[in-house]
Amino acid sequence: MFITLEGPEGSGKTSHLTPLAEWLTARGYRVLTSREPGGTPIGEQIRAVLHSLQNQDMHPRAETLLYQAARAQLVEQVIRPRLAEGYLVLCDRYADSTLAYQGYGHQQDLAQVRALIQYATGGLIPDLTILLDVDVEMGLARKRQRATEWNRLDAYAIAFHQRVRAGYLELARLEPQRWVVLDASRPWEEVQAALRETLQRRLSLPAA
Repeated sequence: MFITLEGPEGSGKTSHLTPLAEWLTARGYRVLTSREPGGTPIGEQIRAVLHSLQNQDMHPRAETLLYQAARAQLVEQVIRPRLAEGYLVLCDRYADSTLAYQGYGHQQDLAQVRALIQYATGGLIPDLTILLDVDVEMGLARKRQRATEWNRLDAYAIAFHQRVRAGYLELARLEPQRWVVLDASRPWEEVQAALRETLQRRLSLPAA
């Protein structure tokens, strides 16, 4: 099964990934965790370019294409092979991030963005996508508290981040069978419990 965590900046995806994977491992699953952009040596190099505050003049189309390059490498080198081996793959961001950020955020043509995603992923779609939804101002305030994580995309105008959040909610509305939306403004422990409850229900796990 391929499960992705999505959300605007400061939603807490990364902090929930490892504890969630450990919980699934304890329930008998072989779990692989990964992240986007990154997850491979090539992808991590691309991540450094995308996130660098030195690259403020990067055009949205260049940004979009770089994400697809990192994603194509991750899908072919990591995700597809592990799924074929029976792993549960848990990924911090995936193609929906491109639709939310480069599509809705940058207001690019969604049909063109979807075509690029289709090419990069070979049509691989998550079985379940969990959106950790949080107010934009709250999320960015959380990121600012962790100054070492502040990157080029974080520095975009507040209107950009508002479009990203609205885009995520629209994507979830369009595919309710794949998406689950959780309120990520709650305390960390409550969000982690909600994540586990969601997976317990979707994977038909017995109660803990």
